[in-house]
Amino acid sequence: MSEAVNRSQMELLKRRAATLSLAYNAFQTLVKLGAAVLTGSVSLLSEAIHSGTDVIASFIAYLSVRAASAPPDDEHPYGHGKIESLAGFSESILLMFIVVYIAIEAVQRLIAGSAAHNLQVGMWIMLGASLSNLVVGVYVRRIGRHSASIALLSNGNHLLVDFWTSAGVLLALAITYFTPWKHADPVVAIILATWIGWNSWHMSVEAFHQLIDRQISESELAEIHHILRSEPKVLSYHKLRTRHSGNVHYIDLHVVVPNDWSVVQAHELADSLEKQIAAKLDPAQVVIHVDPFDEQKAR
Repeated sequence: MSEAVNRSQMELLKRRAATLSLAYNAFQTLVKLGAAVLTGSVSLLSEAIHSGTDVIASFIAYLSVRAASAPPDDEHPYGHGKIESLAGFSESILLMFIVVYIAIEAVQRLIAGSAAHNLQVGMWIMLGASLSNLVVGVYVRRIGRHSASIALLSNGNHLLVDFWTSAGVLLALAITYFTPWKHADPVVAIILATWIGWNSWHMSVEAFHQLIDRQISESELAEIHHILRSEPKVLSYHKLRTRHSGNVHYIDLHVVVPNDWSVVQAHELADSLEKQIAAKLDPAQVVIHVDPFDEQKAR
């Protein structure tokens, strides 16, 4: 019962984090768009568009968290966890497209030499945006890590990227305001576009590996090997396969037991190992097949 309660609480936290991220991104996008119009800053405009994509990304995360938590059914016996992986991949691809737009717009402004104005308003807005991005981003990413939600983790990373990009825009506006160098605004926008593109590429690779059923991490595999090798009744094991579906680990393997064991003995051992592995890598589904010891194959 306690395990069911904990999972229910975690799903509630995930939904709250996704909702907070969606509402926050919508609010800050409107504020940044207004500031971009007032100042004419290309770096601020790029940041506003970036935040706009985060609204879409947050909405994807919100829907995916709700959909992925649905229990298995006849058509989806392994559950709906990959919806989160697909959402994380979609967010990253969306971010790559906006990076291209930012770079093109910044280069055009750099060539044209157009300068921003009303810089004090823009600086105050970006200071508030930077600090709030940090607070909300840390919270959403913490929930994503604790629940192993790739969608929330990707969304939290987006918000933390926003913290640095907002700080970069603030710096560009400050340089333009306090120094004679008027190219800081588009130059910083190009630098930010490059950095955002690099981060979005890494996020897309991580989500893609989950979609193609890459094995779980080396540290998690080591935990499985430790449990199996610590059981003296297991003569050997083989055909170990692992994968992720959303935040759930799927593990199956074969263990070899003495050939004079009864079905009951073999079942009890397999059941014990399944429970140990599932508890260590929770949430996890473990299936163990039992093979009798074959002396000829062992030679």
